[in-house]
Amino acid sequence: MAEFKTNVYRIFDKEKLPYTPHTYPHGDDAVDGMTIAETLGIPPEKVFKTLVTQGSDKNYYVFDVPVNRELDLKKAAAAVGVKSVAMIKVADINKITGYVRGGCSPIGMKKKYRTVFDATAKDCDTMFVSAGRIGWQIEAKPEDLAKLSGAIFADILLALV
Repeated sequence: MAEFKTNVYRIFDKEKLPYTPHTYPHGDDAVDGMTIAETLGIPPEKVFKTLVTQGSDKNYYVFDVPVNRELDLKKAAAAVGVKSVAMIKVADINKITGYVRGGCSPIGMKKKYRTVFDATAKDCDTMFVSAGRIGWQIEAKPEDLAKLSGAIFADILLALV
């Protein structure tokens, strides 16, 4: 039987970039990022969630932040040069990205959207993001993930209180 690969893995293979695939047990529903980090035994600051927003200019923007932190919408808007951004409705994720909630990856969306990884990603030797399906993660160098998604790095986290 052939090895299963998500489109994200295929994109990495095509570009000849190194990565490590990871899977975790799941049901039919999305699993939160903290549970993924715990299940895989990875520090949560290395596991990033992909968030999709719509800007005041009506364009879509993608932000990746550690699963144990929250996106600062004002910093996010400033990072992409718009007045404001707001989270899209969960029901719209598939229509906009081609992915489902819990399986949204910054790599391989239907269209290429401006993408920003939180600056803390640069402190990681490798980071984890969804590989495009619930139950699948990809571990890769932040620079390689940024290259394939067209991402920049910026401080987009809500300050800890």
